[in-house]
Amino acid sequence: MDDCLQADARGELIIYSDGASRGNPGPAGVGAVILNESEQVVAEISQGIGSTTNNEAEYLALARALETAQKLGARRVRVYVDSELVARQLSGEYAVKSDRLRPLVARVQKLRRGFDSCPVRHVRRGMNARADELANMGIDAALEPWKRAGEPCGQGGEREN
Repeated sequence: MDDCLQADARGELIIYSDGASRGNPGPAGVGAVILNESEQVVAEISQGIGSTTNNEAEYLALARALETAQKLGARRVRVYVDSELVARQLSGEYAVKSDRLRPLVARVQKLRRGFDSCPVRHVRRGMNARADELANMGIDAALEPWKRAGEPCGQGGEREN
């Protein structure tokens, strides 16, 4: 790991996190942008996660972002999500009724306790655009081999206009 990156992470990190699912449940991905206090990008996450619901993808994205922030040595993080459900469940304002979400919520809460400070705030979707883009890129990358498998030999996924 780059020493400058590690030094930046010792202050407070800012996380924008998003999960996406096409079909709900359907092919899903996670995305996150992690910034230092100067709002410089120190890490980005983009990964396909298989088939899951949008809410599960939201929690998996946040867990992945918090794990990355820990690896970067952060002690304090500020988290922004565009899922009002996630923000309100993590604050205790909403109960977690879904049996499928309970272990994911517990995982995120455990990760949050590993920081000196870890508030989670809801933001409008437009404020979370890069994380959304990364989550969708994760889905696209995971689906790419399947798309190519259905193409005739020799095309290799490239198209002529």
